[in-house]
Amino acid sequence: MDKLSPIEQKIETKIFVIRNQRVMLDRDLAELYEIETKALTRAVRRNIERFPDDFMFQLDYKEFTDLKSQFDTSSWGGTRKLPLVFTENGVAMLSSVLRSQKAIQVNIQIMRVFTKLRGILTEYQELKQALIDLARHHEEDVKIIFAEIDRLDRLIAPRKKQLGFNTDKDS
Repeated sequence: MDKLSPIEQKIETKIFVIRNQRVMLDRDLAELYEIETKALTRAVRRNIERFPDDFMFQLDYKEFTDLKSQFDTSSWGGTRKLPLVFTENGVAMLSSVLRSQKAIQVNIQIMRVFTKLRGILTEYQELKQALIDLARHHEEDVKIIFAEIDRLDRLIAPRKKQLGFNTDKDS
């Protein structure tokens, strides 16, 4: 897996999992696009038909407070409205609503990060399945190895006591 560039690393820190979906907050997207959050939300509201619930949704109060509690410092200012969050598809749709060159370039980078995260997740799932399969196929071998370790421990423990070493059971 390719390493993330500095801007991609910054973007990655702004992706959260809420309602089992990877999303980005309106304020973080606005910061990346170098516009005010209210300008972003105004553009979205003018084109609301482009943003169904699986593209964008508003956090409820509990989700918002849970998210805020993940941060050490309060950089949330005087937020009056609960934030909007955008899924990967919602972020892609933003490029049709925000037409600046900056928005286009930022969206390309965000899409690359989402793609890399999907790749990492796929690799993780494959590794997890391989370990499960390995454990299943070699369960008896693992039991034999641990039984042999226990047997060696029992053989060595009396000798360690004779030599004046503390054994795990004596500690």
